[in-house]
Amino acid sequence: MKVCVIQPHFSTKFEDTERCFQEIVTLLNRCDESMDVIVCPESCDVPAFAETREQYEETARKYHGRMMEEAKKTAKRCRSMLFYNGTEITERGFLNTTFAINRNGEVVGKYYKQHLTPGEVEKKKLVSDYTLAFSEPTVVEMEGIRFAFLTCYDFYFYEMFSNLAKCRPDVIIGCSHQRTDTHDALEIITRFCAYQTNAYVFRSSVSMDENSEIGGGSMIVKPDGTVLENLKSRVGLATAEIDVTEKYLKPAGFGNPPSAHHEYVEKGRRPWKYRPAGSAIVPDNARMKYPRVCAHRGFCKIAPENSMPAYGAAVAMGADEIEFDLRPTKDGEIVSTHDSLLDRVSNGTGKVSDYTYEELSKLDFGSHFSEKFKGLKILKFEDILQKFACHCVMNIHVKSPNQTDPMDEDYLKRIIALIDKYDCRKYVYFMSANDRVLEQFKRLAPDIALCCGAGLKKWEIVDRAIAIGCEKVQLYKPYFNQEMIDKAHAHGIKCNVFWSDKEEEAREFLDMGIDTILTNDYHRIAQIVKERKKQ
Repeated sequence: MKVCVIQPHFSTKFEDTERCFQEIVTLLNRCDESMDVIVCPESCDVPAFAETREQYEETARKYHGRMMEEAKKTAKRCRSMLFYNGTEITERGFLNTTFAINRNGEVVGKYYKQHLTPGEVEKKKLVSDYTLAFSEPTVVEMEGIRFAFLTCYDFYFYEMFSNLAKCRPDVIIGCSHQRTDTHDALEIITRFCAYQTNAYVFRSSVSMDENSEIGGGSMIVKPDGTVLENLKSRVGLATAEIDVTEKYLKPAGFGNPPSAHHEYVEKGRRPWKYRPAGSAIVPDNARMKYPRVCAHRGFCKIAPENSMPAYGAAVAMGADEIEFDLRPTKDGEIVSTHDSLLDRVSNGTGKVSDYTYEELSKLDFGSHFSEKFKGLKILKFEDILQKFACHCVMNIHVKSPNQTDPMDEDYLKRIIALIDKYDCRKYVYFMSANDRVLEQFKRLAPDIALCCGAGLKKWEIVDRAIAIGCEKVQLYKPYFNQEMIDKAHAHGIKCNVFWSDKEEEAREFLDMGIDTILTNDYHRIAQIVKERKKQ
């Protein structure tokens, strides 16, 4: 496919706005049907320096519609996929937005700049509240090509590269200005982005002057970091023929098969060592030491089970793991509750699956435990992930209607998708007493650990786990013995036990070699396990 990035002139004089806009239009008119992708720079509808908020808004209102019309017209005329950055004007205010337009001239996706400059927030007062919350990288797929995005200031936050890489993009669209960096610096940043994400980078920027040594740098870079074209400070078009499916695999250490750079890095990542929230991020399931304590349905001795207070108390007190149960609602939402019936845990009656999430959210899930918790609402799986992802290991008990039949795979895929949304694969494992469900998870997400539950064949749990390829078993007292634990360990399988709230019993389980004790009384059992860890 043929790619084109355009580079117009940028003026620091507000009175040059119309001239600069016409130059963008002129460059678009030079594009032709040989081009499959066309990329334009940041702020196409504010193409010269707007010193005040009033100037910025006046210009955006004047040129936004005209730019959108030119972009759509060019995409249709050239039969190209076109990307440009401009201003989306909404009731909330003005948003820095990259628009993705298909070959028919239709807007099929938008990307909102994730790192607004202080000037954009404080001076221009652009909408910025969305930047204060977690969000997944934006990926727009057209014609089987996965396009991801960075806008100008975004390029400086290298942690974004790793986050983008996990989405496996084919192309990074970089609508940019970056008017104060040298050509060498811009090339280093862009090449590193391509190398880190294993994707092509199509970067379009603006020329500060044909003789300038800063700004500009519209370029096309391959996944291995090779620069195919770089306009530096020249005004005009840069094109290149590429194979968008091309990826770069590097030697990944002695004796290891080649892999993408980000895959090689992820194998040894230690985020708790250097991230700002490092003290809250714990070692993942593969690295966390044993023996462990798993807070069964949270710290449910002091707060309602499967509730935010129960999970929060356990995590705040240092629980290695929390265990919770997932069930689908009538309208397909994924909620956390142990029972199939509402009667024991709420002021409702009947089956959870007979209610929509909105209907369930009107029920009280706290008063049955204590009036102090009156008004607690049922939790969605996503609520738990939002608050505790990477802050503990999660033992996720996926409840199935029975213990013999497979489950709806779309439902299981949605569970996996939420885990991916919060980058939590390494911090979870699935527990089920239904072998068919475990086999489904094994196929759908082979890198997520599995734990075989007791189910109908309690005494055969270890053999079942070996046959399925589970990393853990969850033994159910009293249906296990020392021989089963030893056999599990001989096959590299860790042993949970469900459950113990008694100190002496917990010690006995540890003596037998139990790796993780599920408990309702987290603090009491945690002291026993801490003693054993010291020993």
